[in-house]
Amino acid sequence: MENLNLILPEIFISIAIMLFLIIGVFKKKSSSLIYNLTTISLVILLAFVYNLNSISEISLFNESYKIDNLSNFMKIIMIASGIFVMLTSSKYLQISKINKIEYPVLVLCAILGMMVMISSNDLIVFYMGLELQSLALYVLASFNRDNLLSTESGLKYFILSALSSGLLLYGCSLVYGFAETTNFNEILINSNKTEYGLTFGIVFILVGLAFKISAVPFHMWAPDVYQGSPTSVTIFFAILPKIAALTVFIRFLYVPFANMSDQWQMIIIFLSIASMIFGAVAAIGQTNLKRLVAYSSIGHMGYALAGLSVGTNAGIQSSITYMTIYLVMNLAFFSCLFMLRRNEIYYEKIEDLSGLSKNHPILAFSLLVILFSLAGIPPLAGFFAKFYIFMAVVEQSMYFLAVIGLLSTVVAAFYYLRIIKIIYFDPEKEMYEKNHHIGLKLTLILSTIFIIGYFIYPSGLTEIISKINII
Repeated sequence: MENLNLILPEIFISIAIMLFLIIGVFKKKSSSLIYNLTTISLVILLAFVYNLNSISEISLFNESYKIDNLSNFMKIIMIASGIFVMLTSSKYLQISKINKIEYPVLVLCAILGMMVMISSNDLIVFYMGLELQSLALYVLASFNRDNLLSTESGLKYFILSALSSGLLLYGCSLVYGFAETTNFNEILINSNKTEYGLTFGIVFILVGLAFKISAVPFHMWAPDVYQGSPTSVTIFFAILPKIAALTVFIRFLYVPFANMSDQWQMIIIFLSIASMIFGAVAAIGQTNLKRLVAYSSIGHMGYALAGLSVGTNAGIQSSITYMTIYLVMNLAFFSCLFMLRRNEIYYEKIEDLSGLSKNHPILAFSLLVILFSLAGIPPLAGFFAKFYIFMAVVEQSMYFLAVIGLLSTVVAAFYYLRIIKIIYFDPEKEMYEKNHHIGLKLTLILSTIFIIGYFIYPSGLTEIISKINII
Protein backbone atom coordinates (compact mmCIF):
# COMPACT_ATOMS: atom_id res chain seq x y z
CA MET A 1 0.00 0.00 0.00
CA GLU A 2 2.93 2.33 0.68
CA ASN A 3 4.08 1.76 -2.92
CA LEU A 4 0.60 2.63 -4.17
CA ASN A 5 0.67 5.91 -2.21
CA LEU A 6 3.91 6.82 -3.96
CA ILE A 7 2.41 6.23 -7.43
CA LEU A 8 -0.82 8.05 -6.57
CA PRO A 9 -0.28 10.58 -9.43
CA GLU A 10 -0.13 7.74 -12.02
CA ILE A 11 -3.18 6.01 -10.48
CA PHE A 12 -5.12 9.29 -10.42
CA ILE A 13 -4.43 10.12 -14.10
CA SER A 14 -5.32 6.52 -15.15
CA ILE A 15 -8.69 6.73 -13.35
CA ALA A 16 -9.30 10.19 -14.86
CA ILE A 17 -8.71 8.83 -18.40
CA MET A 18 -11.23 5.99 -17.90
CA LEU A 19 -13.75 8.29 -16.21
CA PHE A 20 -13.63 10.89 -18.99
CA LEU A 21 -14.14 8.19 -21.63
CA ILE A 22 -17.25 6.96 -19.77
CA ILE A 23 -18.59 10.53 -19.49
CA GLY A 24 -17.96 11.02 -23.21
CA VAL A 25 -19.91 7.90 -24.11
CA PHE A 26 -22.98 8.57 -21.95
CA LYS A 27 -23.22 12.37 -22.14
CA LYS A 28 -23.73 13.96 -25.55
CA LYS A 29 -21.87 17.14 -26.49
CA SER A 30 -19.56 16.80 -23.50
CA SER A 31 -16.31 17.77 -25.26
CA SER A 32 -16.00 21.19 -23.55
CA LEU A 33 -16.86 19.66 -20.17
CA ILE A 34 -14.20 16.95 -20.54
CA TYR A 35 -11.65 19.51 -21.75
CA ASN A 36 -12.23 21.66 -18.64
CA LEU A 37 -12.19 18.59 -16.37
CA THR A 38 -8.88 17.52 -17.95
CA THR A 39 -7.33 20.91 -17.16
CA ILE A 40 -8.60 20.68 -13.56
CA SER A 41 -7.32 17.10 -13.23
CA LEU A 42 -3.85 18.26 -14.41
CA VAL A 43 -3.84 20.90 -11.64
CA ILE A 44 -4.74 18.19 -9.08
CA LEU A 45 -2.08 15.92 -10.60
CA LEU A 46 0.50 18.70 -10.17
CA ALA A 47 -0.44 18.94 -6.48
CA PHE A 48 -0.03 15.14 -6.06
CA VAL A 49 3.43 15.18 -7.67
CA TYR A 50 4.50 18.26 -5.68
CA ASN A 51 3.46 16.40 -2.52
CA LEU A 52 6.17 13.78 -3.31
CA ASN A 53 8.82 16.50 -3.53
CA SER A 54 10.16 15.70 -0.05
CA ILE A 55 11.31 12.24 -1.23
CA SER A 56 14.95 12.49 -2.29
CA GLU A 57 15.16 8.95 -3.69
CA ILE A 58 13.13 5.75 -3.42
CA SER A 59 12.82 2.72 -5.71
CA LEU A 60 9.55 0.79 -6.11
CA PHE A 61 8.44 -2.51 -7.65
CA ASN A 62 11.69 -4.42 -7.45
CA GLU A 63 13.71 -1.29 -8.26
CA SER A 64 12.02 -0.89 -11.65
CA TYR A 65 10.37 2.47 -10.85
CA LYS A 66 12.24 5.37 -9.28
CA ILE A 67 10.97 8.48 -7.53
CA ASP A 68 13.77 10.99 -6.90
CA ASN A 69 14.63 14.69 -7.26
CA LEU A 70 15.08 14.32 -11.04
CA SER A 71 11.74 12.60 -11.66
CA ASN A 72 9.85 14.96 -9.33
CA PHE A 73 11.23 18.13 -10.93
CA MET A 74 10.76 16.90 -14.52
CA LYS A 75 7.19 15.75 -13.79
CA ILE A 76 6.35 19.11 -12.19
CA ILE A 77 7.59 21.19 -15.16
CA MET A 78 6.00 18.76 -17.64
CA ILE A 79 2.56 18.81 -15.97
CA ALA A 80 2.73 22.60 -15.47
CA SER A 81 3.52 22.93 -19.20
CA GLY A 82 0.56 20.63 -19.94
CA ILE A 83 -1.77 22.92 -17.96
CA PHE A 84 -0.61 26.00 -19.90
CA VAL A 85 -0.88 24.13 -23.21
CA MET A 86 -4.51 23.28 -22.37
CA LEU A 87 -5.22 26.89 -21.37
CA THR A 88 -3.80 28.30 -24.61
CA SER A 89 -5.41 25.74 -26.95
CA SER A 90 -9.10 25.73 -25.95
CA LYS A 91 -10.31 28.47 -28.33
CA TYR A 92 -8.20 27.11 -31.22
CA LEU A 93 -9.84 23.67 -30.90
CA GLN A 94 -13.35 25.18 -31.00
CA ILE A 95 -12.62 27.36 -34.06
CA SER A 96 -10.85 24.49 -35.86
CA LYS A 97 -13.83 22.21 -35.04
CA ILE A 98 -11.62 19.50 -33.52
CA ASN A 99 -12.87 19.92 -29.95
CA LYS A 100 -13.81 16.22 -29.61
CA ILE A 101 -13.90 14.19 -26.38
CA GLU A 102 -10.96 12.07 -27.52
CA TYR A 103 -8.55 15.01 -27.69
CA PRO A 104 -8.08 15.73 -23.94
CA VAL A 105 -8.12 11.97 -23.20
CA LEU A 106 -5.25 11.42 -25.66
CA VAL A 107 -3.35 14.31 -24.05
CA LEU A 108 -3.74 12.62 -20.65
CA CYS A 109 -2.61 9.27 -22.11
CA ALA A 110 0.53 10.89 -23.53
CA ILE A 111 1.26 12.61 -20.19
CA LEU A 112 0.80 9.30 -18.32
CA GLY A 113 3.26 7.63 -20.73
CA MET A 114 5.76 10.44 -20.16
CA MET A 115 5.43 10.14 -16.37
CA VAL A 116 6.21 6.41 -16.62
CA MET A 117 9.22 7.17 -18.87
CA ILE A 118 10.57 9.79 -16.46
CA SER A 119 10.45 7.44 -13.45
CA SER A 120 11.47 4.23 -15.24
CA ASN A 121 14.49 2.35 -13.91
CA ASP A 122 13.96 -0.71 -16.09
CA LEU A 123 14.01 -1.26 -19.87
CA ILE A 124 10.54 -2.86 -19.95
CA VAL A 125 8.90 -0.14 -17.84
CA PHE A 126 10.59 2.53 -19.97
CA TYR A 127 9.35 0.95 -23.21
CA MET A 128 5.78 0.70 -21.86
CA GLY A 129 5.80 4.43 -21.10
CA LEU A 130 7.36 5.27 -24.47
CA GLU A 131 4.73 3.35 -26.46
CA LEU A 132 1.84 4.79 -24.44
CA GLN A 133 3.15 8.28 -25.21
CA SER A 134 3.87 7.51 -28.88
CA LEU A 135 0.48 5.92 -29.67
CA ALA A 136 -1.34 8.96 -28.27
CA LEU A 137 0.92 11.33 -30.24
CA TYR A 138 0.35 9.45 -33.54
CA VAL A 139 -3.39 10.08 -33.23
CA LEU A 140 -3.00 13.69 -32.05
CA ALA A 141 -0.78 14.55 -35.05
CA SER A 142 -3.50 13.47 -37.49
CA PHE A 143 -6.44 14.60 -35.33
CA ASN A 144 -7.76 17.09 -37.88
CA ARG A 145 -8.97 14.43 -40.34
CA ASP A 146 -10.43 16.97 -42.77
CA ASN A 147 -7.00 18.54 -43.29
CA LEU A 148 -4.71 16.78 -45.77
CA LEU A 149 -1.54 18.16 -44.10
CA SER A 150 -2.64 16.86 -40.69
CA THR A 151 -3.33 13.31 -41.91
CA GLU A 152 -0.04 13.34 -43.83
CA SER A 153 1.92 14.49 -40.77
CA GLY A 154 0.29 11.78 -38.62
CA LEU A 155 1.24 9.10 -41.16
CA LYS A 156 4.83 10.37 -41.47
CA TYR A 157 5.24 10.50 -37.71
CA PHE A 158 3.75 7.02 -37.29
CA ILE A 159 5.99 5.36 -39.91
CA LEU A 160 9.24 7.04 -38.83
CA SER A 161 8.48 6.70 -35.13
CA ALA A 162 7.66 3.01 -35.56
CA LEU A 163 11.03 2.54 -37.28
CA SER A 164 12.87 4.34 -34.46
CA SER A 165 10.95 2.35 -31.82
CA GLY A 166 12.02 -0.85 -33.57
CA LEU A 167 15.68 0.23 -33.49
CA LEU A 168 15.36 1.24 -29.84
CA LEU A 169 13.72 -2.05 -28.92
CA TYR A 170 16.47 -3.94 -30.75
CA GLY A 171 19.01 -1.99 -28.68
CA CYS A 172 17.13 -2.89 -25.49
CA SER A 173 17.11 -6.58 -26.49
CA LEU A 174 20.89 -6.46 -27.11
CA VAL A 175 21.44 -4.89 -23.70
CA TYR A 176 19.22 -7.53 -22.08
CA GLY A 177 21.02 -10.30 -23.96
CA PHE A 178 24.50 -9.23 -22.87
CA ALA A 179 23.72 -7.91 -19.37
CA GLU A 180 21.14 -10.68 -18.61
CA THR A 181 18.87 -8.15 -16.88
CA THR A 182 16.56 -5.25 -17.74
CA ASN A 183 17.10 -3.32 -14.49
CA PHE A 184 19.29 -0.21 -14.86
CA ASN A 185 21.20 -0.74 -11.59
CA GLU A 186 21.99 -4.37 -12.43
CA ILE A 187 23.05 -3.45 -15.99
CA LEU A 188 25.57 -1.06 -14.38
CA ILE A 189 26.97 -3.91 -12.24
CA ASN A 190 27.26 -6.25 -15.25
CA SER A 191 28.55 -3.62 -17.69
CA ASN A 192 32.23 -4.32 -17.00
CA LYS A 193 31.85 -7.98 -18.00
CA THR A 194 30.11 -7.35 -21.34
CA GLU A 195 31.35 -3.90 -22.36
CA TYR A 196 31.78 -4.63 -26.09
CA GLY A 197 28.37 -6.27 -26.47
CA LEU A 198 26.60 -3.46 -24.62
CA THR A 199 28.20 -0.86 -26.91
CA PHE A 200 26.03 -2.08 -29.81
CA GLY A 201 22.95 -1.85 -27.61
CA ILE A 202 23.83 1.72 -26.55
CA VAL A 203 24.13 2.84 -30.19
CA PHE A 204 20.66 1.53 -31.13
CA ILE A 205 19.08 2.95 -27.96
CA LEU A 206 20.62 6.38 -28.59
CA VAL A 207 19.34 6.34 -32.19
CA GLY A 208 15.80 5.71 -30.91
CA LEU A 209 16.04 8.43 -28.26
CA ALA A 210 17.63 10.93 -30.69
CA PHE A 211 14.56 10.49 -32.91
CA LYS A 212 12.26 11.36 -30.00
CA ILE A 213 13.99 14.72 -29.44
CA SER A 214 14.45 15.30 -33.22
CA ALA A 215 18.25 15.45 -33.05
CA VAL A 216 20.17 15.39 -36.36
CA PRO A 217 20.31 13.09 -38.35
CA PHE A 218 16.99 11.73 -36.98
CA HIS A 219 15.14 15.03 -37.35
CA MET A 220 13.42 14.49 -40.71
CA TRP A 221 9.93 14.11 -39.24
CA ALA A 222 9.90 17.32 -37.19
CA PRO A 223 9.32 20.13 -39.77
CA ASP A 224 6.49 18.30 -41.60
CA VAL A 225 4.79 17.11 -38.40
CA TYR A 226 5.07 20.54 -36.74
CA GLN A 227 3.58 22.26 -39.80
CA GLY A 228 0.89 19.69 -40.61
CA SER A 229 -0.41 19.03 -37.10
CA PRO A 230 -3.03 21.34 -35.56
CA THR A 231 -1.19 24.18 -33.77
CA SER A 232 -2.55 22.96 -30.41
CA VAL A 233 -0.78 19.63 -31.06
CA THR A 234 2.40 21.33 -32.34
CA ILE A 235 2.81 23.22 -29.05
CA PHE A 236 2.37 19.89 -27.23
CA PHE A 237 4.99 18.22 -29.49
CA ALA A 238 7.41 21.10 -29.03
CA ILE A 239 7.50 20.93 -25.24
CA LEU A 240 6.28 17.87 -23.31
CA PRO A 241 7.86 14.89 -25.17
CA LYS A 242 11.20 16.75 -25.18
CA ILE A 243 11.18 16.95 -21.36
CA ALA A 244 10.45 13.22 -21.02
CA ALA A 245 13.05 12.24 -23.64
CA LEU A 246 15.79 14.38 -22.04
CA THR A 247 15.09 12.73 -18.66
CA VAL A 248 15.40 9.30 -20.27
CA PHE A 249 18.71 10.38 -21.87
CA ILE A 250 20.00 11.31 -18.40
CA ARG A 251 18.73 8.04 -16.88
CA PHE A 252 20.29 5.86 -19.61
CA LEU A 253 23.64 7.61 -19.85
CA TYR A 254 24.30 8.10 -16.15
CA VAL A 255 22.77 4.98 -14.56
CA PRO A 256 23.16 1.73 -16.58
CA PHE A 257 25.95 3.03 -18.84
CA ALA A 258 27.76 5.30 -16.37
CA ASN A 259 30.94 3.18 -16.62
CA MET A 260 30.90 3.35 -20.43
CA SER A 261 31.13 7.11 -20.99
CA ASP A 262 33.99 6.59 -23.47
CA GLN A 263 31.59 4.66 -25.72
CA TRP A 264 28.64 7.08 -25.69
CA GLN A 265 30.30 10.47 -25.20
CA MET A 266 31.40 10.87 -28.84
CA ILE A 267 27.91 9.89 -30.07
CA ILE A 268 26.29 12.59 -27.91
CA ILE A 269 28.89 15.17 -29.01
CA PHE A 270 28.21 14.32 -32.68
CA LEU A 271 24.42 14.59 -32.19
CA SER A 272 24.91 17.90 -30.39
CA ILE A 273 27.21 19.48 -33.01
CA ALA A 274 25.12 18.24 -35.97
CA SER A 275 21.88 19.51 -34.36
CA MET A 276 23.30 22.93 -33.47
CA ILE A 277 24.72 23.53 -36.97
CA PHE A 278 21.76 22.13 -38.92
CA GLY A 279 19.17 23.85 -36.71
CA ALA A 280 20.90 27.21 -37.28
CA VAL A 281 21.38 26.88 -41.05
CA ALA A 282 18.19 25.08 -42.16
CA ALA A 283 15.82 27.58 -40.52
CA ILE A 284 17.12 30.51 -42.57
CA GLY A 285 15.02 29.77 -45.66
CA GLN A 286 11.73 28.99 -43.86
CA THR A 287 8.55 30.97 -44.49
CA ASN A 288 6.21 29.11 -42.12
CA LEU A 289 6.49 29.95 -38.41
CA LYS A 290 5.74 26.37 -37.28
CA ARG A 291 8.44 24.94 -39.56
CA LEU A 292 10.79 27.61 -38.26
CA VAL A 293 10.08 26.49 -34.68
CA ALA A 294 10.76 22.88 -35.73
CA TYR A 295 14.23 23.73 -37.08
CA SER A 296 14.82 26.02 -34.12
CA SER A 297 13.95 23.19 -31.70
CA ILE A 298 16.47 20.91 -33.46
CA GLY A 299 19.18 23.51 -32.70
CA HIS A 300 18.00 23.93 -29.11
CA MET A 301 18.14 20.17 -28.54
CA GLY A 302 21.77 20.34 -29.71
CA TYR A 303 22.56 22.75 -26.86
CA ALA A 304 20.77 20.53 -24.31
CA LEU A 305 22.78 17.50 -25.52
CA ALA A 306 26.02 19.52 -25.24
CA GLY A 307 25.37 19.78 -21.51
CA LEU A 308 24.79 16.03 -21.24
CA SER A 309 27.96 15.18 -23.16
CA VAL A 310 30.36 16.61 -20.54
CA GLY A 311 29.73 13.80 -18.05
CA THR A 312 29.38 15.92 -14.89
CA ASN A 313 26.56 16.91 -12.53
CA ALA A 314 27.06 20.55 -13.60
CA GLY A 315 26.48 19.49 -17.22
CA ILE A 316 23.27 17.60 -16.38
CA GLN A 317 21.97 20.52 -14.30
CA SER A 318 22.76 23.01 -17.08
CA SER A 319 20.79 20.85 -19.57
CA ILE A 320 17.78 20.68 -17.23
CA THR A 321 17.93 24.46 -16.69
CA TYR A 322 18.16 24.95 -20.47
CA MET A 323 15.06 22.78 -21.07
CA THR A 324 13.08 24.61 -18.38
CA ILE A 325 13.80 28.04 -19.88
CA TYR A 326 13.29 26.68 -23.41
CA LEU A 327 9.80 25.38 -22.63
CA VAL A 328 8.78 28.80 -21.21
CA MET A 329 10.03 30.51 -24.40
CA ASN A 330 8.11 28.01 -26.54
CA LEU A 331 4.91 28.52 -24.54
CA ALA A 332 5.26 32.27 -25.05
CA PHE A 333 5.95 31.96 -28.78
CA PHE A 334 2.96 29.69 -29.44
CA SER A 335 0.73 31.96 -27.34
CA CYS A 336 1.61 34.75 -29.78
CA LEU A 337 0.91 32.40 -32.70
CA PHE A 338 -2.59 31.67 -31.32
CA MET A 339 -3.27 35.42 -31.31
CA LEU A 340 -2.75 35.73 -35.08
CA ARG A 341 -6.45 35.18 -35.79
CA ARG A 342 -8.69 37.01 -38.23
CA ASN A 343 -12.22 35.99 -39.31
CA GLU A 344 -11.92 32.58 -37.59
CA ILE A 345 -8.70 31.82 -39.52
CA TYR A 346 -5.30 31.36 -37.89
CA TYR A 347 -2.24 32.72 -39.70
CA GLU A 348 1.15 31.08 -39.38
CA LYS A 349 3.43 32.51 -42.08
CA ILE A 350 6.31 34.87 -41.31
CA GLU A 351 4.89 37.45 -43.74
CA ASP A 352 1.67 37.52 -41.67
CA LEU A 353 3.68 39.31 -38.93
CA SER A 354 4.37 42.23 -41.29
CA GLY A 355 3.98 45.56 -39.49
CA LEU A 356 2.47 43.91 -36.41
CA SER A 357 3.89 46.64 -34.14
CA LYS A 358 1.61 49.29 -35.69
CA ASN A 359 -1.70 47.59 -34.81
CA HIS A 360 -0.66 45.30 -31.95
CA PRO A 361 2.21 46.98 -30.04
CA ILE A 362 1.96 44.79 -26.92
CA LEU A 363 1.91 41.52 -28.92
CA ALA A 364 4.82 42.82 -31.04
CA PHE A 365 6.81 43.66 -27.89
CA SER A 366 6.18 40.16 -26.48
CA LEU A 367 7.42 38.61 -29.73
CA LEU A 368 10.47 40.90 -29.65
CA VAL A 369 11.34 39.68 -26.13
CA ILE A 370 10.73 36.01 -27.02
CA LEU A 371 12.80 36.13 -30.23
CA PHE A 372 15.69 37.98 -28.53
CA SER A 373 15.59 35.36 -25.77
CA LEU A 374 15.59 32.47 -28.27
CA ALA A 375 18.60 34.10 -29.95
CA GLY A 376 20.37 34.20 -26.57
CA ILE A 377 20.69 37.98 -26.20
CA PRO A 378 21.39 39.27 -22.65
CA PRO A 379 19.91 39.93 -20.14
CA LEU A 380 16.96 37.72 -21.13
CA ALA A 381 16.41 34.16 -19.86
CA GLY A 382 17.58 32.54 -23.11
CA PHE A 383 21.05 34.08 -22.63
CA PHE A 384 21.41 32.48 -19.20
CA ALA A 385 20.24 29.11 -20.56
CA LYS A 386 23.07 29.10 -23.12
CA PHE A 387 25.55 30.59 -20.63
CA TYR A 388 25.07 27.66 -18.21
CA ILE A 389 25.63 25.16 -21.03
CA PHE A 390 28.81 26.88 -22.27
CA MET A 391 30.14 27.15 -18.70
CA ALA A 392 29.70 23.40 -18.14
CA VAL A 393 31.34 22.61 -21.49
CA VAL A 394 34.31 24.96 -20.97
CA GLU A 395 34.92 23.63 -17.44
CA GLN A 396 35.66 20.23 -19.01
CA SER A 397 38.00 21.85 -21.59
CA MET A 398 35.71 20.91 -24.51
CA TYR A 399 36.46 24.21 -26.25
CA PHE A 400 35.59 23.01 -29.78
CA LEU A 401 32.04 22.23 -28.65
CA ALA A 402 31.68 25.69 -27.06
CA VAL A 403 33.06 27.41 -30.20
CA ILE A 404 30.65 25.54 -32.50
CA GLY A 405 27.80 26.36 -30.12
CA LEU A 406 28.68 30.06 -30.15
CA LEU A 407 29.02 30.17 -33.94
CA SER A 408 25.67 28.44 -34.48
CA THR A 409 24.09 30.92 -32.02
CA VAL A 410 25.34 33.78 -34.18
CA VAL A 411 23.94 32.16 -37.36
CA ALA A 412 20.60 31.40 -35.67
CA ALA A 413 20.33 35.03 -34.51
CA PHE A 414 19.92 36.03 -38.18
CA TYR A 415 16.49 34.44 -38.67
CA TYR A 416 15.20 35.67 -35.29
CA LEU A 417 16.32 39.24 -36.10
CA ARG A 418 14.77 38.98 -39.58
CA ILE A 419 11.35 38.30 -37.99
CA ILE A 420 11.81 41.31 -35.67
CA LYS A 421 12.61 43.45 -38.73
CA ILE A 422 9.38 42.24 -40.43
CA ILE A 423 7.34 42.99 -37.26
CA TYR A 424 8.69 46.53 -36.78
CA PHE A 425 9.77 47.87 -40.18
CA ASP A 426 7.54 46.26 -42.85
CA PRO A 427 4.17 47.78 -43.89
CA GLU A 428 1.27 46.73 -41.65
CA LYS A 429 -1.41 44.26 -42.69
CA GLU A 430 -5.06 44.03 -41.72
CA MET A 431 -5.65 44.02 -37.97
CA TYR A 432 -5.97 40.74 -36.06
CA GLU A 433 -8.73 40.08 -33.55
CA LYS A 434 -8.09 41.30 -30.01
CA ASN A 435 -10.73 39.41 -28.01
CA HIS A 436 -8.57 36.54 -26.74
CA HIS A 437 -9.58 34.32 -23.83
CA ILE A 438 -8.03 34.77 -20.39
CA GLY A 439 -6.00 31.52 -20.45
CA LEU A 440 -4.08 32.61 -23.56
CA LYS A 441 -3.41 36.11 -22.21
CA LEU A 442 -2.33 34.74 -18.82
CA THR A 443 0.14 32.29 -20.40
CA LEU A 444 1.71 35.01 -22.55
CA ILE A 445 1.94 37.53 -19.69
CA LEU A 446 3.50 35.06 -17.20
CA SER A 447 5.99 33.61 -19.70
CA THR A 448 7.05 37.06 -20.95
CA ILE A 449 7.55 38.30 -17.37
CA PHE A 450 9.65 35.20 -16.63
CA ILE A 451 11.83 35.78 -19.73
CA ILE A 452 12.39 39.48 -18.93
CA GLY A 453 12.71 39.17 -15.15
CA TYR A 454 14.85 36.02 -14.97
CA PHE A 455 18.10 38.02 -14.63
CA ILE A 456 16.85 39.61 -11.38
CA TYR A 457 17.04 36.30 -9.49
CA PRO A 458 18.61 33.62 -11.74
CA SER A 459 19.79 31.55 -8.77
CA GLY A 460 16.15 30.77 -7.83
CA LEU A 461 15.87 28.13 -10.57
CA THR A 462 19.47 26.92 -10.34
CA GLU A 463 19.15 26.34 -6.56
CA ILE A 464 16.20 24.00 -7.14
CA ILE A 465 17.98 22.14 -9.95
CA SER A 466 21.25 21.90 -7.95
CA LYS A 467 19.51 19.31 -5.71
CA ILE A 468 19.45 16.95 -8.72
CA ASN A 469 22.66 14.93 -8.42
CA ILE A 470 22.83 11.87 -10.66
CA ILE A 471 26.54 11.05 -10.57
